[in-house]
Amino acid sequence: MQTNFTPTQLLDPAVAESEQILRKCVHCGFCTATCPTYVTLGNELDSPRGRIYLIKDMLENGRPADAEVVTHIDRCLSCLACVTTCPSGVDYMHLVDHARAHIEKTYKRPFMNRLTRAILAAVLPYPGRFRLALNLARLGRPFAGLMRGAALKPFAAMLALAPRRIPAASDFAKPGSYPPETERRGRVAILSGCAQPVLDPGINAAAIRLLTRLGVEVVLPEGEVCCGSLVHHMGRAEQALASARANVDIWTREIEGEGLDAIIITASGCGTTIKDYGHMLRLDPAYAAKAARVSALAKDVTEYLATLELPAHMPRGITVAYHSACSMQHGQRITLAPKHLLKAAGFTVRDPAEGHLCCGSAGTYNIMQPEISAALKARKVKNIEATKADIIATGNIGCITQIATGTGMPILHTVELLDWAYGGAVPEKLTGLPLG
Repeated sequence: MQTNFTPTQLLDPAVAESEQILRKCVHCGFCTATCPTYVTLGNELDSPRGRIYLIKDMLENGRPADAEVVTHIDRCLSCLACVTTCPSGVDYMHLVDHARAHIEKTYKRPFMNRLTRAILAAVLPYPGRFRLALNLARLGRPFAGLMRGAALKPFAAMLALAPRRIPAASDFAKPGSYPPETERRGRVAILSGCAQPVLDPGINAAAIRLLTRLGVEVVLPEGEVCCGSLVHHMGRAEQALASARANVDIWTREIEGEGLDAIIITASGCGTTIKDYGHMLRLDPAYAAKAARVSALAKDVTEYLATLELPAHMPRGITVAYHSACSMQHGQRITLAPKHLLKAAGFTVRDPAEGHLCCGSAGTYNIMQPEISAALKARKVKNIEATKADIIATGNIGCITQIATGTGMPILHTVELLDWAYGGAVPEKLTGLPLG
């Protein structure tokens, strides 16, 4: 793609990077075949190629974002299926990140849209506030029907997604150290997270139990905060970078203290962002090297478990439909490890059709774009149920929450099944079910 940025524009590092990304695009259109919004809506401007044209025009002309650009960029899930598909290696992730930051700086959204986004940014990254909000959702649920007008649709979506029962806080979410139960094979930190410990604290609990049984010391450092992913995808760059710097400081202290073999993440959306800390902070001389070291140590829990020697298991007679979260398969390029681990643990694994397509969760997408999200969820659930599996496994809390609202099949994090297979208790979601 030919670009026409001025030398003055290219002095801005973000613009210079975007210019290099734009020049790689050859207009081939391969991305349209795997883009969930293009497949759903059929609008060229809701494809990666269409958005690239909009971003190029906006940045080249140095103009503020307008309503058309914002509409189509907001509809992007950041699923990154286009990055997996692109034969030219277009770094769409960082291009759309730049576009969102530019929108945040130059475009004044309608009042209700600004309010909704501000509430999400002020609540979701903070477990205490998020738990309070979910408790308040019980009071708001009877009024959900009144909120289905355009301006209040996101609030209706929030109420629909809010669980009827909120699990009690887990001790495994508190800062501390968990010693190995056998001879020590490693030492790792684990991200406690923000939404996950409120929605499903059993995930990290299962990961910690399994790792310590396998001889790995697990530490939850004091002072950890949200990874920054939620606000990063809203274009709130400074808020995201502040979270990144805080976590880099916390984990650097552990690295330089007793040492870490890995930083374990059990939510793949968070993992994609943490693995990008080195890029996000590359221009910060005080953090660039530290952030790169943290990103190099960041591992999805299945990615790390795949490096450990695990005992073989006989077949269990349980069939698992594996949903590969977009942030796992496209963001981190982890496709085989989770399925290999499940098979080695005795489960029969089935791949749903159209596994490359997003379920419609995508951070706050299912709140901000509820109609598109609902269409994608229905498509995903239909494909999963067609496998005739007993249960669903995935590696991201957003996907778990989204898919669970569309099916009666039990859906669990992959590590919960692995914990069970290697000596843990039956996961609560499976208690009482006729499984082997």
